[in-house]
Amino acid sequence: MTRISPTALLVTLLASLACANPPALAQPSEAEAIKETLIRMWKAIEEGDLEAYASHLHPDFSAFGENDPYLLEGKERELRSMASYLQRAEAVRTEMHQSKVTVRDDTAWITYYWTDEGLANGRRFTSRGKSTRIFVKENGRWLCIHGHYTQVD
Repeated sequence: MTRISPTALLVTLLASLACANPPALAQPSEAEAIKETLIRMWKAIEEGDLEAYASHLHPDFSAFGENDPYLLEGKERELRSMASYLQRAEAVRTEMHQSKVTVRDDTAWITYYWTDEGLANGRRFTSRGKSTRIFVKENGRWLCIHGHYTQVD
């Protein structure tokens, strides 16, 4: 009787499973899709592309801004605010740190720290803070429906 070592048996079993069920092409996880959507939003701001930025916002968007005393409500209001910002800011670069994404069905949120820099009215600025953004999935796309931003020293 021929005896097969446990290692040889395991290798044979794994090889047969790999042949029977070839791995599927990797699809981005929902968490990665959320993070990439936020990065595309920032890129649109960096490029001054208000239309691209708007394409990632839900019509019911709301936000608690870094320095705003009141809740900003509505996509159109956010776009007016961002258009005003883009008139005075340039060369803006934002980096995300320590992000964590949680997905529950068609709702997700991302928490992260940010650092950014750029020019505002011709003067260099830097800032850092912490943020939570909430996304909803509609028609196969993740849209940002709420943002809460807190600048920290």
